[in-house]
Amino acid sequence: TDAFGRISVTTSTQVPFHVRRMVAQSLDIPQSQVQVIKPRIGGGFGSKQTGCCEIFVAFVTQQTGRPSYCCYTREETITAGNSRHQMQMTVKLGAMNDGTITAIDLHTLSNAGAYGEHATTTIGLSGHKSLPIYNHVKASRFNWDAVYTNTNRGGAYRGYGATQGQFAVESAVNELADMLHMDPADLRLKNMVHEGEIMPQYYNEKLNACALDRCLLRAMDMIGWRDKPLAVDLGDRVRALGCALTMQGSGISNVDIAGIDMRLEEDGFITIGTGATDNGMGVDTILAQIAAEVLDCPLDNVTVLGADTDSSPYDSGSYASSTTYVTGKAVEQCAEQLKQKICQVGAGLLGLDERAVVFAGDAVTSEDGTQRATLAQIAAASQCGSNTALEAVVTHSSEISPPPFMVGAAEVEVDLETGEAQVIRYEAAVDCGTPVNPNLARVQAEGGILQGIGMALTENVTYDDRGMPQENSLMQYKIPARNDIGHIHVVFESSYEGTGPFGAKSIGEVVINTPLPAVADAIYHATHKRFYELPITREQIALAGQ
Repeated sequence: TDAFGRISVTTSTQVPFHVRRMVAQSLDIPQSQVQVIKPRIGGGFGSKQTGCCEIFVAFVTQQTGRPSYCCYTREETITAGNSRHQMQMTVKLGAMNDGTITAIDLHTLSNAGAYGEHATTTIGLSGHKSLPIYNHVKASRFNWDAVYTNTNRGGAYRGYGATQGQFAVESAVNELADMLHMDPADLRLKNMVHEGEIMPQYYNEKLNACALDRCLLRAMDMIGWRDKPLAVDLGDRVRALGCALTMQGSGISNVDIAGIDMRLEEDGFITIGTGATDNGMGVDTILAQIAAEVLDCPLDNVTVLGADTDSSPYDSGSYASSTTYVTGKAVEQCAEQLKQKICQVGAGLLGLDERAVVFAGDAVTSEDGTQRATLAQIAAASQCGSNTALEAVVTHSSEISPPPFMVGAAEVEVDLETGEAQVIRYEAAVDCGTPVNPNLARVQAEGGILQGIGMALTENVTYDDRGMPQENSLMQYKIPARNDIGHIHVVFESSYEGTGPFGAKSIGEVVINTPLPAVADAIYHATHKRFYELPITREQIALAGQ
């Protein structure tokens, strides 16, 4: 408890305001008696989108009046935390002999585990984020069933159902290409969605910005798709190619909201209060960059204040690839409002009409530049005898969720005798609108590709007869390290999404989806055997060749 007897929780979370509500409800106390602080934390990837041990420690502290602490062991993290929802998908495709896809039918069965957490929302994305890629079909159907089981609970994880659905749909498209004796990239170029189209399977949204066709052509060029066969026998192993498309969203339309408060402080620096949480993806940097761009000031002149439910404006949380698109737009709007207020006070200092001054980044000047009031002078003036608060507050929500797109092309070497499959090269082209910070976007993509390769080849969850996960340590649950993977190369094909900050869409989740079907198709081209279950282990590949 704090000095006033309130419950204060410091936790590694993506959703501090949701945690505040859950703690208050569980302890049957008002939310005003709960403070949730999000310190600097590591990655989230969805696992910190759920309240875990916060309620338990809050209960102990309430009952004892003493601080309490809870930390999971590695085994507890794996066995008591979330896993991605296990899904079984059935896909039917209809196509003409020339490769025109005319129908898609997708059914998804999802294992929600104990409690059914995130059951309906996650399974919905398996169709919602895969079928619109092939928007020209004459018939499209998606239905699903989610079941409770006595196993590890399913929860949010990067890709959130789109990863599973796109593995199924993209694998089916690759299989269709083989049946039609068509190049799988050419089949996609013939059928993919394009900018300006209405997407019936995506809330009938209009696709304002889309560079998917350019992404595919760029990825093909980078990996030399036209210059080599889909499989080359190297004697002791086979090197083969595979590709896949993907899309995601940018926040949850008409749901996610972002609150921003921005102030001009003494000495002329800017503070941004936000309830969004930086889970290692660089949100604090991105928000500072957007504000600095609008206010035409150095990045060092902007301070982003971390999430604290006592002082931060409400934010629904950092998930669903929402922060750059939703929260970033709130920062852009808030900075514009603050700029107007700064000009208003500056004009008063100069004895000029507000319409006769110019905002010049570090100062407000007269139109001819002969008169000048610095931001430090304006901030000081607002702190004495002033009726104008140099502060702006904005809450922003979007009615649409513009999808980012990505193309992945994998080159995989397969040892047919031992079953070892190794990704030698992975070339990716991403349309995330106009990237706000290309360096951060690139490492997001590289990390997501690595995670997707892990899901495709090594990461597995199996249960014993009691429903307990058998992979309960990193010795059994094999996450690939960077040195396990060959060359990963990411480029951006920019589009301009007018509803996002400076044309940006999201990038957080779209980057994990393509390795699954792309690597699986490359393994097929190497082995002539289709694998329908992930991960595709060495044992499966070796046994398939016997």
